[in-house]
Amino acid sequence: MKKTLVLGASTNPARYSNIAIHRLVRLGKPVIAFGLREGEVAGVPIQTEKEDFEDIDTVTLYVGPKHQPQYYDYILSLNPRRVIFNPGTENTEFVALLNEHGIIAEIACTLVLLSTNQYES
Repeated sequence: MKKTLVLGASTNPARYSNIAIHRLVRLGKPVIAFGLREGEVAGVPIQTEKEDFEDIDTVTLYVGPKHQPQYYDYILSLNPRRVIFNPGTENTEFVALLNEHGIIAEIACTLVLLSTNQYES
């Protein structure tokens, strides 16, 4: 099974990225968490270095548009099948860049996709 990279992971249980990690783990989906601060969520360590992770199917964004450009090249290098733009992360510039590279840009909510059984990986 391919992995989901949660970009913008937080140890704060009130953050949607935190909730998403918990739900992904509970559903048995492999998760990698990436954030600004080290920590752990649902047994998943939060990475703070841009590692060359393999078999990333989905990147789910919890980083606002003004902070996304620093991650463009990194996300493209992972060659995911899709990038999910959660509410508040929509970015037409990045969507266009992803489309140019054959990566699906999905404007959606990971939590809704998971709760309605529409999350594919």
